Amino acid sequence: MSRVQTVIVGEDEGDQRLDRWFKKRFPHIPQGLVQKMCRKGDLRVDGGRVKPVTRVEVGQSVRIPPLPDNQAPPPEAKTRVSDADRKMIQACVIYKDDHVIAINKPAGLATQGGTGHTRHVDGMCEALKFDMDEKPRLVHRLDKDTSGVLLLARTRTAAQSLTASLRHRETRKIYWALVAGVPTPYVGEVKYGLVKAGGRGGSGEGEKMIAVHPRDVDKTVGAKRASTLYATLYRVASRAAWVAMEPLTGRTHQLRAHMAEIGHPIIGDGKYGGSGQENMGDGWGAQLGGVISKKLHLHARHMRFEHPITRKEIKVTAELPEHMENSWDTFGWTNDLASEDPFENI
Repeated sequence: MSRVQTVIVGEDEGDQRLDRWFKKRFPHIPQGLVQKMCRKGDLRVDGGRVKPVTRVEVGQSVRIPPLPDNQAPPPEAKTRVSDADRKMIQACVIYKDDHVIAINKPAGLATQGGTGHTRHVDGMCEALKFDMDEKPRLVHRLDKDTSGVLLLARTRTAAQSLTASLRHRETRKIYWALVAGVPTPYVGEVKYGLVKAGGRGGSGEGEKMIAVHPRDVDKTVGAKRASTLYATLYRVASRAAWVAMEPLTGRTHQLRAHMAEIGHPIIGDGKYGGSGQENMGDGWGAQLGGVISKKLHLHARHMRFEHPITRKEIKVTAELPEHMENSWDTFGWTNDLASEDPFENI
């Protein structure tokens, strides 16, 4: 039997039934056993009893009871951290105290395991114990190809406090992106709702969100309201722009779907920006060509949150990944051209 574990519902896992969320995490566990665990009160959300149809939300804590050995999570999640990965993930630490760790997650590294993901931050947390007895806990997630600030809690108390803050939108997250074309107006708010596209696989990797006009959200089954602030910081003629974004809600792929919906997909986003065609400023596409990398240009640049113990405000900033830094150099942009918080006076 596996041990009792606590799993945090990630940013791209909310707004779904508990049994479906559980199936994605533990695909070998039959539906009947999930129902039994709920009836007995062994499977709980935020400490409370639930039903299989209970909907889980981002940041909630799910208690997973011991699972049968032959139906335990995939073994790769328990593998030893290699020396190379240990050195790499420790080098990613950009803030650390007795209660919180923040890392600058590399682009291309999954936050947690899943179908096809055998190498991920969650599996490397053993290397982030440092002087603590327990490994740190994830309190939110970033998409695999999104880089930047990722928080981990070093104690159970800190985890509960941080997840509550994230759930109640008491943290602030500023993202930087390179987008095709130039958004106008230069500063605005995107309020399109989002609904999961049908016909996608259960792993979540093939999942895609469809934008829904605000007036149609309430009458669209499964649609959730979503809101994103954006500010155009600098541009390259009409071809591309450096954009800062602040998600006011936490929906799956929200920033990517919103920018694509207003006609300015994030560079390198094949899922929402078309099939890799080049964007000349007057058409559709998520590539700029030339020396600009085809990788996703989306980075969680800055996070501001209340410390779970001291209650002091903590600010954490993550440097750009190499492919975005190269793009910035190509356009002659430097980080100091942007204010820390472009939305402070909005």
